Amino acid sequence: MQHLKLLTSKELQDVPDRKEIHTCGVVTTKQQPETANGVIFISLEDEEGEIQVIVYKGIWEKPHQRPVVLHSRLLAVKGRWQREDGVCNVIAGHLEDLTPMLGRAGDEQQGFQVML
Repeated sequence: MQHLKLLTSKELQDVPDRKEIHTCGVVTTKQQPETANGVIFISLEDEEGEIQVIVYKGIWEKPHQRPVVLHSRLLAVKGRWQREDGVCNVIAGHLEDLTPMLGRAGDEQQGFQVML
């Protein structure tokens, strides 16, 4: 994914519903509510705002995707942009751990909540 144009949260606001996109951000929250049938919700933050990511069980259960979902602090997402009743999300199709790009900043977890 590194050769692809990663859209910022601000740029995503102009993207039409159902378009395939690539984005990236620092993971601020991960949640897997018991009532969500195995869906994981990830909040990313970039320099311009927040990006909400929905990761369905069929994606995060793949052996090469599970550690990315569980351990990434800087996450790239390839997926489908969803706009519904004013709510915008990325429906994840593929995830890539870019945490090594954070350098030493990736060693600190202050201010981050993991709710799995």
